[in-house]
Amino acid sequence: MYRQRFALTATPFAKNARGKSFFTEYEGYKRLERSFQMLCEEPGLGLLTAEPGVGKTAAIRNLTQALPRPQYRVVYLCDTAIGPLDLYRTLSLELGLRPAHRRAVLWRELKETLTHMVDERAEHPILVLDEAQHLTERFLADFSGFLNFAFDSRDLFTTWLVGLPPIRGRLRLQHHTPLRSRIVTSVHLEAFGSRDVFAAFLDHGLTAAGAKGSIIADSARELIFRASGGVAREAAKLVRQALRLADERQENFVDESVVETILKEEVSI
Repeated sequence: MYRQRFALTATPFAKNARGKSFFTEYEGYKRLERSFQMLCEEPGLGLLTAEPGVGKTAAIRNLTQALPRPQYRVVYLCDTAIGPLDLYRTLSLELGLRPAHRRAVLWRELKETLTHMVDERAEHPILVLDEAQHLTERFLADFSGFLNFAFDSRDLFTTWLVGLPPIRGRLRLQHHTPLRSRIVTSVHLEAFGSRDVFAAFLDHGLTAAGAKGSIIADSARELIFRASGGVAREAAKLVRQALRLADERQENFVDESVVETILKEEVSI
């Protein structure tokens, strides 16, 4: 096992990295953190987009996991390619309700529950709708009305729409103006375009996994940067593959030849 050879205490760049194990030292994450804190203080609608693998879900997960409980109640939904009624029913189940079959009753019960959570239990509900690019046109048109509380005099809970960039184009359509106008903050995360930031990402991930000193040569890092395009998920995959191959070769250092072999073995889909 490569972890033993490289004296690692954890898997590098693990999906469940959180807190100090999560890389936060780049401007995109800092912008998101500021926006996230704003919506924790004043409920509203936020939009977060990024290309696949950049880390949008991981970033929002890291932020929600740091919230104090029970002051904040986080509901995460990613099965978003379903009709509005099914989506509201799923939300109802997550809040501990028995979903009504009729839309009007379902809406009323959900709104009453959310109001009770805020006014009686002093909770701040946060709804994360991941894979938002799959949300149906009907739901996007419908959701603005669901966010209307007390004659539209209150923003009762926070919602984050998290998805791929096409959701932005859809929200620009005229018939989605009511929902778009409710967006308080919008963040787009980019891949690591700077070599310095990418190097910091690699160092942070390896150090968090227990690495002592540098275990990847600068030339190998450059290959990983170029091959991954600065996309965190791709870089993490290449690093783990390189560590495994170096272990198979009984080498204690990942050099350029190891990464070159990995790249040659990669099969495009």
